[in-house]
Parts: sequence; structure tokens; C-alpha cells
Amino acid sequence: MRAADPPTEPAGTGWPSRLHVVTGKGGTGKTSVAAALALALAAGGRRTLLVEVEGRQGIAQLFGTDPLPYEERHLTDAPGGGEVRALAVDAEEALLEYLDMFYKLGAAGRALRKLGAIDFATTIAPGLRDVLLTGKVKEATTRTSGQRRTYDAVVLDAPPTGRIGRFLNVTAETARLAKVGPIKTQSEGVAALLRSPMTAVHVVTLLEEMPVQETVDAIAELTQLGFGVGRVIVNGTRPPVPAGREVTQAELKRGLLAAGLPADRATVAGLAEEARDQQVRRELEDSLRADLVELGLPMTELPLLPDGVDRAGLETLAELLGRAD
Repeated sequence: MRAADPPTEPAGTGWPSRLHVVTGKGGTGKTSVAAALALALAAGGRRTLLVEVEGRQGIAQLFGTDPLPYEERHLTDAPGGGEVRALAVDAEEALLEYLDMFYKLGAAGRALRKLGAIDFATTIAPGLRDVLLTGKVKEATTRTSGQRRTYDAVVLDAPPTGRIGRFLNVTAETARLAKVGPIKTQSEGVAALLRSPMTAVHVVTLLEEMPVQETVDAIAELTQLGFGVGRVIVNGTRPPVPAGREVTQAELKRGLLAAGLPADRATVAGLAEEARDQQVRRELEDSLRADLVELGLPMTELPLLPDGVDRAGLETLAELLGRAD
């Protein structure tokens, strides 16, 4: 890091890397967590970049903005004078940029797009797409403006756990296959960044069986491939229920009557069954939480937001993430 660089960590000490890759099984809220993390890392006058690479425009939908172009744009302000910018990386635009940067084929590249050659290239070589996407993320992460980094942190809303290993490892495979030239050089640079201490892969999960199993599998794969796993982020958690004996139907009936609510047999029986179901559910959650703890990684729990993930909800999640240590 240059001496002129400002601190790159938020108030907590749990996010020391510069590039934060956020993955998770579909439906776990990884885009919301990535956005909240970008807000947390921008607090205190920092600038972060929030990047998506799947073409879903999830960031725009989350913040209620127009679809993001292939251009870094102001997304929102952060507490303390910080700024979050956003970028939706498009593989075709990234290829045009690559051709212009390394081969000076700006006009020729645009002509190739009209002929459909770029789409053809990324179709017959699917790995090329991921090389281009990760290459753009690497460029933004390492870019400098004057005597300091352009961004204090970059947060990547990455592909889901089912393909995160392949997505991150494609540059290493490309570097191994390419013999010489810019493709080999760029691939080696990206592969080195992704496996360096500058990068951490965070896995988002819910306390449900399938997401937890995919989390365990993804962490094992990432570790085997040599990527640094940062945190397990457990999203959508509920307050713990105090341990104690089961409430009887008689007690439920007395409580309903005291509150002036209907206390007929069907209502009491229904509440008792719901209470038993909740107890079973909480016991399962406790068991899954224990499985995650056994991974030996830092773990952060985020609450279920009753009103959904609006701006206030994002700020709540950002505050909790910023406290991580």
C-alpha cells in the first residue's frame, strides 16, 4: 500500500482485504449483503465500488435505479462522507475494451460486434467470458489515481456457490494454457490477485439445510483451489428463543383469556402446534449453526428484516457488518 493511501478498513477489523468477493446459494440474499458491505466499507469518507457480473441488474433493482451501464457511476452516499459507486460488467464491452487496450483494435472491435463475432467468441469459449469479467474487477481493484488507489475497497457480487470455484479459477487455467502474449500476462495477474491477501471470498448462507451444505462444499472447494475464504455470513436469522419447558395448552388458554383474545379449543390447539413446529425449527437452526461454527471461520449473523431489504434495511445490515471484528 502507498504511504499516501488512507485507511482501507471500516471501524471493525473484520474486513482487511481490498477485494471482497461475495457468493452464496441463490436466494440467500448475497446481492443485499454485498451492497450492505459496500456501504459499510465506504463509511468514514472512503470510496468503494460495488460490481456485478451476472447481467441480472440486481444492484439497480435493489436501489431502485435505472439499469447500470458498463460504466462506473455514483450509486449512493455513505455515512461520514463516503461514496459507493457501482458497475455492471458486460462481457462484450469488456472484450472491446480489452481489444482496444492490448491490440489497439477499437474501431475493428466495434466492427466485429456488428458482425456478431464477439458473441460467437464468448459462446465457443465460455471461459473467456469469466476471464474478461474478472479482469475488469482486477483492473478496478488495482487502479490508482495520482498517489492513491481509486477505490479503498471493491465488493464483487459474484456468481453463486455452485460455480464460484470455476469462475474464480478460470484465469489460472487460461494462464496455464496460454503460452505467451497479453492474454497469458493478464490471466496470470488476475489469478495472482485473486489468491493474494488482497482478496477474500465471503459466503452468504441461511440457516437452512441446502444453503448450509452448499456453503460447506463451496468453502472446501475454494480452499482446495487456494482462494482465501473470509467470513461466513448467516443472513436472515431470528432472535433465539430462551430455553425452557414446553408451554401447556392450559397456559396458552389462560394467556389468551388474559389478553382478551379468543381461547376456544381449536385456537389453543393451533397455537400449541405452531409452538411445537417453531421449537423443532429452532433446534434445526441450532444444529446448522453448529455445523457452520465447525468450519473454523469468522462468522457474522444478520437479522431477518421484517420489512424487506429497503434502504433503511441496507443501512441496518451495513452497520452490523461494520462492527465485525
